[in-house]
Amino acid sequence: MSNNVTTVSSPWSAFSGPNLGYVMEQYDLFLQSPEEVEPELVLLFQQFGAPVVVEGEVAVANSTAAPAGDYKKVLAAVRLADAIRTHGHLAADIYPLKNRELQTAQIEESAFNLSVADLAEIPAAIFFKDVPANVKNGKDAIDYLKSVYTDKVAFEYNHIAATEERDWIQAQIETGSFKQALSSDEKKALLDRLTRVENFEKFIHKTFVGQKRFSGEGLDTQIVLFDEILKTAEANNVEKVRIGMAHRGRLNVLTHILNKPYDMMFSDFAHVSNELFLPEDGRLEITKGWTGDVKYHMGASYNRESGMNVKLAYNPSHLEVGNPVVLGTTRAAQDDTSKPGQAIFNRTKGLGILVHGDAAFPGQGIVTEVLNFAKTEGFTTGGTIHIIANNMIGFTTEQQDSRSSVYSSDPAKGYEVPVIHVNADSPEAVSLVGRFAASYRQKFGKDIIVDLIGYRRHGHNETDDPTVTNPETYKLVAQHETVRALYGAQLVAEGVVSTDDVAALDAAIYAEMQASYDHVKEMAAKDEHKHLEMPEELKVEFPQIDTAVGAERLETINEELLVFEEKFEPQKKLGKILEKRREAFASAKIDWGHAETLAYATIIQDGTPVRFTGQDAQRGTFSQRHLVLHDKNNGNVFTPLHHISGANASFTVHNSPLTEAGVVGFEYGYNLENGHVLSVWEAQFGDFANMAQVMFDNFISGARAKWGQKSGLVILLPHGYEGQGPEHSSSRMERYLQMSAENNWFVANCSNAGNYYHLLRRQAALLGTEGVRPLVVVSPKYLLRHPLAAANAEQLANGSFQEVIEQPGLGSKPEAVERIVLGTGKVMIDIADRIKDGEGFDHLHIIRVEQLYPFPKEQVAGIIAKYPNVKEVVWVQEEPKNQGTWNYALETLYELSEGKKLRYVGRPAMSSTSEGDADSHKAAQAAVVEEAVAEPVKVK
Repeated sequence: MSNNVTTVSSPWSAFSGPNLGYVMEQYDLFLQSPEEVEPELVLLFQQFGAPVVVEGEVAVANSTAAPAGDYKKVLAAVRLADAIRTHGHLAADIYPLKNRELQTAQIEESAFNLSVADLAEIPAAIFFKDVPANVKNGKDAIDYLKSVYTDKVAFEYNHIAATEERDWIQAQIETGSFKQALSSDEKKALLDRLTRVENFEKFIHKTFVGQKRFSGEGLDTQIVLFDEILKTAEANNVEKVRIGMAHRGRLNVLTHILNKPYDMMFSDFAHVSNELFLPEDGRLEITKGWTGDVKYHMGASYNRESGMNVKLAYNPSHLEVGNPVVLGTTRAAQDDTSKPGQAIFNRTKGLGILVHGDAAFPGQGIVTEVLNFAKTEGFTTGGTIHIIANNMIGFTTEQQDSRSSVYSSDPAKGYEVPVIHVNADSPEAVSLVGRFAASYRQKFGKDIIVDLIGYRRHGHNETDDPTVTNPETYKLVAQHETVRALYGAQLVAEGVVSTDDVAALDAAIYAEMQASYDHVKEMAAKDEHKHLEMPEELKVEFPQIDTAVGAERLETINEELLVFEEKFEPQKKLGKILEKRREAFASAKIDWGHAETLAYATIIQDGTPVRFTGQDAQRGTFSQRHLVLHDKNNGNVFTPLHHISGANASFTVHNSPLTEAGVVGFEYGYNLENGHVLSVWEAQFGDFANMAQVMFDNFISGARAKWGQKSGLVILLPHGYEGQGPEHSSSRMERYLQMSAENNWFVANCSNAGNYYHLLRRQAALLGTEGVRPLVVVSPKYLLRHPLAAANAEQLANGSFQEVIEQPGLGSKPEAVERIVLGTGKVMIDIADRIKDGEGFDHLHIIRVEQLYPFPKEQVAGIIAKYPNVKEVVWVQEEPKNQGTWNYALETLYELSEGKKLRYVGRPAMSSTSEGDADSHKAAQAAVVEEAVAEPVKVK
């Protein structure tokens, strides 16, 4: 073929003569040693294949061929196009206040030694797989790329490894999806939406002067973004959407996304019961506790006309800590737990949406924790849509003190999450981004970030004056028109509406809100100001539930748990350990892990699903559990609990990522969404839960009282003083006891595997009832295999949970007993080991307190009353005096020891939780035990 012709749509048409020969030589080299070929040529070879002219292609005059002898111009043009795709976001018009310097140097033709004439001679096909309409040559191509990559929407996706994803995103951008024009009706609907969003904030600002609402003004189009995401989710048959966000803009989301009526919202400001305005159609649901919370922490649930349910999670003021809770609720909405085996995950059933602050996203580590969940088996939700509500400021803190990255979204790039930045003052662009984000998540099942960049019209709250700390920013804000005004003017200029139309719409919507408030004032006289109280079922401190299981049923389960699938061979030592469970069942030596497994088996047979997570939960931190077995020959896994007969629900156990806050929040959320699942989280060591303290403080301990949310989550906190040092001894049980009130949870410290078995079964039976509450278990380490903590089959079959246990072998001579020793957990087994059968200890009686909260006061009092000559009541603990149970139980102990001496036996107050040296520990522990069992000092 003559060098004077090129072929349409062939990228190699840019080369002729010696240049074409050179490229063909380079292709041969590329096939052998690609590392020796210029990167730009490698890119072309990968995209377009071999540089050959296919017979039959239409030939045209060589007016667009590259200058002879200068093939590098073509390569430079390819690099320029790549730079626009990669760095165009830095030059994009994404800042409404125009207060950020745009960086264009990296995408200028001059940076690549190219001229307009150079580009005009290069065919457009070199830049695109499918050339856009009206793009005729390289100059048009570069102009087009700049128009789509530096407009009101900016893209970051080159950090994504998967070629399919990058190609899909690039195609969406470059085929014009983000330049689609809306119809006139769509534009009018958009203006109506923005007018409602703005007037809602304005009405509250003027009517309820000085009341905090944490306005979303400056990011009004967040509602538009939600609208498009939800519509796209509906079109994809998503059944449940779970939303998490902090307080800024929350009231507008409640009103316009959850459809909480205007009068219902205004009643919250007017201190009139909002239940007077609850819609009668039943589609909106809210829950309340008896202490309540501020209005901008509250959530709601709404059923849209399509049937899709949307929930906004209740959230405290701790910004991002609600993220894992929301993802847990999302995962529970996606899991089918009704069948035996592992829960069946279906990501298409649910969608999680998290709204972040621009300062909080890089500033709070919990964000990164949940990003890490995205591809993990037990915690994925099949893609979360993250919205950064970016008002370009913290409380008063500017960017230079807020983060070390260009964008607040940058931490997500390490997880290959695409990022879309969009100007919040461009409603139509925001609308298209919403559709794009939901479509990407639906197609790829991955997280995506929408960085909605706007500003904050007022201060941190409406009583705050931001000009005190941020004068320059707020000069710009004061001069900046609202997005409603800007968009209204745009539509007037386009001839879609008139100026009068815009003004009339504004007045009509404001009048609608005034009418709603007038209704609130009319109804105020009917408000009876009822005080919500704790449900009666929750006032029961010691629920009496039959947890017995027939002996034959247990024996069958025990045998089935020891049957492996064909050709499965466990590790030799483990096989022997498991085989001993057959003998243990018959000989009253059922240890902790064994009893726990039997409990789960009976629970799923009863139709209650179990979900168990934690670091190393499958095996157990102390190699005690072995719920999931591994074939020693090939690593295949086998879960015995998936193969027991009569199972009527799923059993799922996952080893979790190395995080406590994220996983505890996730499991709490899971249990909120599906209250019929026994959700269990185990800390590797009890004090690891320190990292999740915010979840206990702000959710698990008080959510029922604040928000009316029920949870039956089980928390296992390994605890016990065995000389392993400060961080591997105490679970900090005092913190949970300090938060104990209003029967908000159970706190237990069992000393017997059988009692633990019945405690789990009791908790499972409470699920789905009004009396349900979380369970915190101070679980053992040393006692896991201790003979004195073992159970027998009879205890499991016919027993029940005992809040207190009296020490066997003591108290047979009531008149001789002079000392009552009370305590809990491992130290009580140490004491039992010391006194053996009780011979020589007639002066002593011992009561193990198995449930610490609610404290079994009446039961303990009844036991003490049986011993008329008791002179002293002793509380013994292995924890330091300022820790553990002593201070919590002290007031009750004073009442129980009336007329008797009350003594503390244990370590002195310490700033650390324990000794660090094993020998020092042994000496201290021995001293505690000896002092506890000693005869009272005779007073002469």
